[in-house]
Amino acid sequence: MSTAATTDKRAALGARWIDRLQPVALLALRIYLAEVFFRSGWLKLSDWSSTLALFQDEYHVPFLSPAIAAVMGTGGELVFSTLLVLGLFGRIGAAGLFFVNVMAVISYPQLMQFECPAAINFHWFWGTMIALLFVFGPGRLSLDAWLMRKQRGM
Repeated sequence: MSTAATTDKRAALGARWIDRLQPVALLALRIYLAEVFFRSGWLKLSDWSSTLALFQDEYHVPFLSPAIAAVMGTGGELVFSTLLVLGLFGRIGAAGLFFVNVMAVISYPQLMQFECPAAINFHWFWGTMIALLFVFGPGRLSLDAWLMRKQRGM
């Protein structure tokens, strides 16, 4: 066997082993993102008067009253992150969190003006990861995959 053929075989074997990590990597990504957004929603819910004040004074969501924006933003963070971590309607959860993330940036333009770009960079970072979950789906370690397997077995 030639050196090139041996190298190709080893590369293919390595790729197969790495591919086995994909479901775990997607699960870890879902857990991380869900934790970030769920915590934010829970914090808003735990001090509702402060949340309403923030939406009234700081966050300026287009086309919505501050009270409705607060309910929708908080609900979106809690519901979509729960769907994402479970991998139930995973792409819907990802799309919802992507929208929540975009609205957070749009409604708080001061993010762009901070001397330290960490705040806006986190939103770019989260948005990119959420977009990847939307494109690739929640993976094999999800309720979506389990339901698909169960449906095929019927």
